[in-house]
Amino acid sequence: MRRVTVRLESWPVRGVFRIARGSSKEIVVVVVEIREGQAVGRGECRPYARYGETPQEVMATIEAILPDLSAGLDREALRDRLAPGAARNALDCALWDLAAKRAGQPVWKLAGLAPPRALTTAYTLSVDSPANLSEAARTQAWRPLLKLKLAGEGDLDRVAAVRANAPLARLIVDANEAWTRADYECLAPELARLDVEMLEQPFPAGADGDLATLPKPLPVCADESCHDAGSLNGLTGLYDVVNIKLDKTGGLTEALRMKALAQEHGFGVMVGCMVATSLAMAPAFLVAQDARYVDLDGPLLLAQDRQPGLRFEGSRIYPPESALWG
Repeated sequence: MRRVTVRLESWPVRGVFRIARGSSKEIVVVVVEIREGQAVGRGECRPYARYGETPQEVMATIEAILPDLSAGLDREALRDRLAPGAARNALDCALWDLAAKRAGQPVWKLAGLAPPRALTTAYTLSVDSPANLSEAARTQAWRPLLKLKLAGEGDLDRVAAVRANAPLARLIVDANEAWTRADYECLAPELARLDVEMLEQPFPAGADGDLATLPKPLPVCADESCHDAGSLNGLTGLYDVVNIKLDKTGGLTEALRMKALAQEHGFGVMVGCMVATSLAMAPAFLVAQDARYVDLDGPLLLAQDRQPGLRFEGSRIYPPESALWG
């Protein structure tokens, strides 16, 4: 028999993290531990209000299937029991970790993947005034890839401030559904002029059809419009890149399926995250191998990370040690 425990954890953010929908000074994650004999598997998720999730509801969803988990529910059966989302993510990743601990082999080997290598992550600058972003960009200009959060009004000044103060960094931007069609028509050509590589989720999910009739001066990435493999058919011909996040897919199992299918459909792949600790990043690190964009900077945005955590050297992330996950 397995023993399953679920708990909430709060982690302070470094300063304040702002996007178009609001700001936060701390994040709340749900951590699952599944013990079988001496082996313990762990998984972490970040319930997200944008998708109708709260930490308490995610905990309740997990607790409702504890008897089945204790009796041996596996990853494939879990996929049938729970919809994509945070609850299934924490459980799926905990089951992968448990399997690795029981087998004495890393998850990448159990999943039939190549040995993971170090990756370079984007570093996120949250929504702020052009003056504050100028200073933030100066301090982070040494990073290879910056990601700037946008909000609509004033966005061109924000991007110009970052580009002027981090002229050598690659730059991607994320509107988090905040733009109108008029915003896009005005701003997209200017982003290309400022050497922005990619624009993430300009329109609200459900308004994706507008992209069918608009020019693409730079690649456009789906985030809020893209959840699991079933999302891909509706995005074909509209987006160039899809952002795979385990809290959306419902875990590593579906994320690996989605990545393979996205590549078959001709999408570029971005692997992103919610702001969370290294325990949430570790499974995503495996999906991010050979992705066009890696955005797994969640622990860098926290005041402190869990220990042991992933090893970061600047923007370079190294494969997780088994004491963390996998």
